[in-house]
Amino acid sequence: MNTTQQVMLCGTPCIQLCAGGYEAYIAYEIGSNVLRLRDVKNNIDVFRFRAENTAEELLQSAEVWGLPTLYLPNRFADGVLKTSDAVYQLPVNEKEPFHNHIHGFLHKRAYTVVSHHADENCATLVTQYRYDENDPFFQYLPIPFVAELTFTLSECGLEHKIAITNLAEKKMLPISVCTHTTIQSPFLDGGKEEDIRLIVPIGKRCELNDRCLPTERLLEPKLSDLEYKNGTKCPVLQNISNDMYQAECGKLNGQSFYGVIAEDIAKGKRICYQVSEEYKFWIIWNDQGFNGYFCPEPMTAMIDAPNLSLPQEVTGYQELKPRATFEANQRFFTE
Repeated sequence: MNTTQQVMLCGTPCIQLCAGGYEAYIAYEIGSNVLRLRDVKNNIDVFRFRAENTAEELLQSAEVWGLPTLYLPNRFADGVLKTSDAVYQLPVNEKEPFHNHIHGFLHKRAYTVVSHHADENCATLVTQYRYDENDPFFQYLPIPFVAELTFTLSECGLEHKIAITNLAEKKMLPISVCTHTTIQSPFLDGGKEEDIRLIVPIGKRCELNDRCLPTERLLEPKLSDLEYKNGTKCPVLQNISNDMYQAECGKLNGQSFYGVIAEDIAKGKRICYQVSEEYKFWIIWNDQGFNGYFCPEPMTAMIDAPNLSLPQEVTGYQELKPRATFEANQRFFTE
């Protein structure tokens, strides 16, 4: 029977969704982070999870647990954000030598639970955050908007939908969205990290400088890059630091698949991570490689996109007109 209910996990209130052989726990007061997604039948924990975490620990490092949703994601050089109708100075919260603004604020905000319910097909949760002059970040980016997240759990896995609506009367809202997806390593109970492979259908590599900002050069993939494409890349036990690529469509079971696949090659189990085509880039990062997780991060826009000279059709950067809505979708399932 599919169910939804309020529970406590890691000292913070969550909505638990149970459906289709999966359990999901969404911490709506910590950015609506999916603290845990478990395939009960196959003993797979999809996201990085530790039961001993406290709510304070999760809030302080919300980027590296579960499934955090980021706006504005990644880096803006010197905190500057140039839109078509304004220039905003964001706080520089990444120390030297980087001196950037990083990751925005939405993943640490307390969302409101709009609704949760279950039927014979699925379990669903809708949460919402209204960004306005009551938010401390509003002094840097004074453009009101509402972010709504919809989580649907079923035998098809966990679907994640984000919708952002510009509530401003005149101003254009910069749009760049990402999930800082943390995949547990090993993700299978009893699995070994050395058996994990990550398949990413990469296009060109986006070259980054020493501040992890784009040089605006798009490079043909080298042999080491092609390990992602041919399925030989072990995403842990080595340092992977911001490998950034244009996204392309791959294959899953002979069918077109726009997403990435993490596989335990010894056990034959895998996590399939599908995204909508609004997500135009993949960044792979693993926190030095020895901390029990890795992050295949889908981004709708390139790092520092609004400040680059590249055209928007290359960077993926968008601006949202007043009262308009931007949407993007993801899905996680196991095999």
